[in-house]
Amino acid sequence: MRGRPVSSVLRQRRTDSRRSQDHDRAVLPEVDDQVPRDHWQWCAPERSRGGCAARYSGTERCQNVPVQPVERKLAAIFAADIAGYSRLMARDEVGTLAGLKACRLIIDKLIASHRGRIFNTAGDSVVADFASAVDAVQCAVAVQEAIVAENEARSSDEAMQLRIGVHVGDVIVDGENLLGDGVNIAARLEALAEPGAICVSAAARDYIGNRLPLGFDDLGAQRVKNIPDVIRVYRVQHAVPVMQPIAALALPDKPSIAVLPFQNMSGDPEQEYFADGMVEEITTAIARLPWLFVIARNSAFTYKGKAVDVKQVARELGVRYVLEGSVRKGGNRVRITGQLIDTATGAHIWADRFDGALDDIFQLQDQVASSVAGAIEPKLRQSEIERSARKPTENLDAYDLFLRALAEVQKPVLDKTAGIAAARQALAIDPGYAPAAALIGGIRVAHSVAGVAVSVEEIAEALRLARQALIIGKDDPDVLWRAGHSLAFFAGEHAAALNAVERAITLNPNSAHAWWTSSVVNCYANQPEPALAAVQQAMRLSPLDWQTFNFRWAHGYALMLAGRYEEALEWVDRSLHERPSFHASIRGKVALCGYLGRTEEARYWIARLLEVNPANTIAGFRAFGSKFLSAGTLAVWEEGFRCAGLPEQ
Repeated sequence: MRGRPVSSVLRQRRTDSRRSQDHDRAVLPEVDDQVPRDHWQWCAPERSRGGCAARYSGTERCQNVPVQPVERKLAAIFAADIAGYSRLMARDEVGTLAGLKACRLIIDKLIASHRGRIFNTAGDSVVADFASAVDAVQCAVAVQEAIVAENEARSSDEAMQLRIGVHVGDVIVDGENLLGDGVNIAARLEALAEPGAICVSAAARDYIGNRLPLGFDDLGAQRVKNIPDVIRVYRVQHAVPVMQPIAALALPDKPSIAVLPFQNMSGDPEQEYFADGMVEEITTAIARLPWLFVIARNSAFTYKGKAVDVKQVARELGVRYVLEGSVRKGGNRVRITGQLIDTATGAHIWADRFDGALDDIFQLQDQVASSVAGAIEPKLRQSEIERSARKPTENLDAYDLFLRALAEVQKPVLDKTAGIAAARQALAIDPGYAPAAALIGGIRVAHSVAGVAVSVEEIAEALRLARQALIIGKDDPDVLWRAGHSLAFFAGEHAAALNAVERAITLNPNSAHAWWTSSVVNCYANQPEPALAAVQQAMRLSPLDWQTFNFRWAHGYALMLAGRYEEALEWVDRSLHERPSFHASIRGKVALCGYLGRTEEARYWIARLLEVNPANTIAGFRAFGSKFLSAGTLAVWEEGFRCAGLPEQ
C-alpha cells in the first residue's frame, strides 16, 4: 500500500495530538504548501511507536520532523515459513503438526548454533535476527539442507519445504520484539522464494561479499507489498551446484526397454509390495538377455504413481520400448497383464494376459520375458529363452517376506531394522534362501557407510550369511554382488568380492548395481581405471536411479584416486545435491577441498563432518578404513584430510 503525502500525515498528527492530551508527542511545524508536491518523499506509516520522519528533497532547504526517541539497531533478519502449509494441514492435521514440530526442532537448534535469536513465531513461520549477514545466510543454507535430510523419510506429498528470506536493515527494538521495514522486507523476500529456496536482498548480498562458498542468481528489482521502494533480490545457490535438467539420452545400439511399475489391481494397499516385486522379477528375467538393453528397476520406478507419457519416458531413459501392465492377486491365484509400446510411434506392438496359481508364478514371469523378447526381435521369436537357474524359494511365504525386506531397504531412510527383521524371518522359514542371506549383509554395509554403528556380532553375522549365500546362490546375480560387497567391506577380501561381482555381471550384464559394486570394490583396492569404467556403465544403465547419489559419489571417488581432483569434486557435489546428508560424500568433499587448496571451503565441510560424528578425525578414519581399504587408497584419503586441516585426533 502506498503511503500518504507528508503534508497530509502532518495534519493528521496535529489532530491526533489535540485528541490525546496525555500524549507527549511534539506538535509538528507547518509545512510550506507552496513547495511542489513531487519534491516531498512519500511516507509509509510505521507499525512501531513514534512518528514518521520526513524530509524535503529539494536543494533549497530541508524540513525535519521531530519524532519520539526509539531504540534502533542494524540487524540481519531471517524469515522462514513452510510452503503449502494449509494444504498439508487440510490433508493430514496430525501428521503435519508432527512434521512441523520436527522441523522446528531442527530450525531452532541451527539458529542458536549460528548465533541467532528467534523473536517471533506464528503458525508455521519463524523470524530471527542475527548480528551478521554471513551467519544468517549460513544458517539458512544449513536449515534447507537439514530439512531435505528430514524429508528423506517422507513421501513427496508429506514433505515439508521451507521458503527463507534474509535482509539486512534498520529495525526498531520493542522489548524482545523487532519491528519496522527491516523485518517486513525479510518477510517479503521469503514470499518470493520458491519452496526449498533462499532469497536475499541486495543489502544482505553486499554484506556477504565473497565470504561464503555460495553463488547468487540475480532476480532483478522486485516490487513487494507495503514497501514503497523496489528491492533487488538474489536467490542463493546452495553450497552444491544446481543441476541442469536431464538431457534426452541417445538410444543404445541394441533394442532397449524400460519396465514401468505395474498397477496393483488387488484393491489392497498392503499388496503394493507384491506388485512391485513382480515387476522387479520380470525386469531381471528380461535383463538376462545379453542382446537387450534394459533400464534398471530403480530408474523405471521414478514414474510410479504418475500419469505416464511414454515419449517423455523414452527421452529421459533413452529407450525405444516401454512395458507397462498390472498385477491382480486374489487368494491363491494371480493375473499378470502387460503391453509393450513402441515409444517412437506410440503403437501397442504386444499385449497379453497370464493367469495361474501362485506356485506357477515364476513360470509366468518367464512367459512374459519370452513374449516381450519375441515382440522386440521377431527373428528370435522361435528361440527358446533359457530359463535362469535362479529361482526364488518354492516356499512363497519366505519369498513374500523377502519382497517386504527389499521394499524396506529401498526406502530412502536410515533406519532399516524392519528390513533386517523381515529377511531374518524369511531365513527362519527357509534357511537356504540366498537372496535374504545376502540382503542382511547389504543392509549392514549401508548402515556403516551412513555412519551408523555396526557391532562385531552384526559384522560376523553379515559375513557368515554372505559366504553362505555365495555358495547357495552362485547363479543369482543380485546375491553375488550383494554378498561380494559384504566380503570386501567387512573383511577386505577384494579379490573374492571382484570374482563374485564379475560373475554377477556375466549372468546379468544389465545390473546397474552390480556395475556400481564393481566400481566401489575397485576403489577399495586402489584400481581407479576399472572403477571409472564400471560406474559409468552403472549410470548409463540406470540414469534415474533413486541411489544416483551413490553412483555419483563412486564416480568422484574413482576420479580422486586417479588424481583428477577438479572432476572428482564436480561429481561429489552432484552427489551432495541429491543427498546433502550423505556421509561418504561429505567426507569426499573435505578431502578434495584439501587437495585443491580450498582451505576456507574445507573449514565449512570439516565442521559438517565433525557435527555428524566428533570421531571423524584422521585417526578415526584410519581405524574405520583400514578394515577394508588398501594401503594406497587409505593413504590418498589421509593426505587429502591432512591438506584440508582435518584434526589428527
